[in-house]
Amino acid sequence: MPYETFVCESAKVGQVIQVISARDQDLPQAGQRFSFKSPQEGVKTKNFTIRDFGNNTAGVVTLRGGFKRRSQEIYHLPVLIEDGGLQTLSSTGTLTIRVCGCDTDGSLLTCSAEAIFLPVGLSTGALIAILVCIVILLVIVVLYVGVRRQKKKETLMTSKEDIRDNVIHYDDEGGGEEDTHAFDMGTLRNPKVIKENLFRRDVKPELGLCPRRPIASQNSADISNFISQRLQEHDGDTSAPPYDSLATYAYEGEGSVADSLSSIESVKGEPQEDYDYLNEWGPRFKTLAGIFGERSESQSDVTSSTTTENKH
Repeated sequence: MPYETFVCESAKVGQVIQVISARDQDLPQAGQRFSFKSPQEGVKTKNFTIRDFGNNTAGVVTLRGGFKRRSQEIYHLPVLIEDGGLQTLSSTGTLTIRVCGCDTDGSLLTCSAEAIFLPVGLSTGALIAILVCIVILLVIVVLYVGVRRQKKKETLMTSKEDIRDNVIHYDDEGGGEEDTHAFDMGTLRNPKVIKENLFRRDVKPELGLCPRRPIASQNSADISNFISQRLQEHDGDTSAPPYDSLATYAYEGEGSVADSLSSIESVKGEPQEDYDYLNEWGPRFKTLAGIFGERSESQSDVTSSTTTENKH
């Protein structure tokens, strides 16, 4: 099985980065004796060495400092293990050492490859995928917030479906001030009512706005021209009363089924009418038919008496 450990980039010279041990599974643990050393004893390596502690353990010691993952991230250290029996048996194993970033107290922070000594390790690809997902979520949130703010600024007249030629939308403040091709200010004016010194007739003008009349010369003998001039001034003076007002006229009874509501006796010499048709409207109009029937009979009597007197 592979054996792995790590060394911090901030490791110093002579620092023990890992303690290793050995055990014979076929023999009881009591009485076992193992020694550790490098296969090429007497030849010093440049990076790491093995230091036997004499109690069936040994330490991996650094021979230099300044390890960098960019220059080299993996080192291989061969380890020779011998037992203390009559017939010495030995075995050689290889220890893989990775260069990792550590905290100030030597705790592992990150490695370029798979993080060791963790129950569940995450590969570099998995970490990159997680970071990409987080970035995508942040971008979606930012876009959503931006769209919500943009919808609040839109008015009712900024409909994208409104494609009429005479409707132009300006979303920015002050937009369209230089647009002189989309509209013509001359079309907004009525040439029939454009006059110089034109005053409003619905509001009484202030005294300061009234045009000054020229003072007639006392030495002028042309009285006719003076009167004509004053007459023209008064005819064209829009500040003179009466001022314009709104008056609504309508005919009496217009829009009503019963027509005019004027009194029947408002017109003298009203011709005699027959109100017998009221009896045909039913018992609800019986009283009204009786009233108008009596009035028609009295008018007939008055008419007949007047005719008799005229004959005499």
